[in-house]
Amino acid sequence: MPLESRHLLGLHGMPKADIQLILDTATSFREVLERPIKKVPPLQGKTIANMFFENSTRTRFSFELAERRLSADVLGFQASGSSVSKGETLKDTARNIEAMKVDMVVMRHSAAGAPHYLSQVIDANVINAGDGAHEHPTQALLDMYTIREKFGRLEGLHVCIVGDISHSRVARSNIYGLRTMGAKVSVCGPATLMPRDVERLGVDVHHHIDDVIPNIDVLNVLRIQMERDAGRLFPSLREYHNYYGITKQRLEQARSSITIMHPGPINRDVEISADVADSEHSVILQQVLNGVAIRMAVLYLLATRN
Repeated sequence: MPLESRHLLGLHGMPKADIQLILDTATSFREVLERPIKKVPPLQGKTIANMFFENSTRTRFSFELAERRLSADVLGFQASGSSVSKGETLKDTARNIEAMKVDMVVMRHSAAGAPHYLSQVIDANVINAGDGAHEHPTQALLDMYTIREKFGRLEGLHVCIVGDISHSRVARSNIYGLRTMGAKVSVCGPATLMPRDVERLGVDVHHHIDDVIPNIDVLNVLRIQMERDAGRLFPSLREYHNYYGITKQRLEQARSSITIMHPGPINRDVEISADVADSEHSVILQQVLNGVAIRMAVLYLLATRN
């Protein structure tokens, strides 16, 4: 069965069957990444434009690698040095790129809803690679894939997302996706870093990490987004680390099988200590590898849907 939508704009409202299809398809591409020759031909002849209006390392490289692994032609775009800096609108930029017969656009933008707008003004498939503090669907999909790879399931697990929830598109997509797949989701952090009425998302809300750790299976640790002025919402980084930093000492309270995740980039010894990030509990580098497989799956499913 094909995906219900011809775009991937977010996980809010995405059917369980579509999430399951992406995760299952990623398993096949994960095997491709282990081969000596890691390139397959499904997207040969397709052209994909990566439009990044915000800085990115992991996501941009992961999409580019996924596209090349599928034999697509890749067009790179960054706002700095482009006609955007001369005042060209998003609509005109996108339509000019599409006029070059681009089949698919991967977009990161600081404005929430920008990929949704783009999907209404161009005919190409649109994939949201992060829009403001709204959603980051492929990050949540790779997080879910990594959890399923570790535990064999998502349903019935208890996942806690800790840190800067208010500014986090990763948190929102994870909440939507995990709850759809039957996991219990909690959030933890200072009240100043919680969205108003966050309980409406169907999550349990905690403000003391030491109360949460003994009862969870997975801890997804978020970065403090200093570039969005999150640092002004608590006294100091040192104090944040004292109250919410994930350390070896804190993990002594945990279930022996607790899994530590982080979407990156990591602020070592702020939200997570260096020894935890590199410990046997951590699947952070596995997330990076799985991100390529998930993005290959999304690209393949949208291309073949056409």
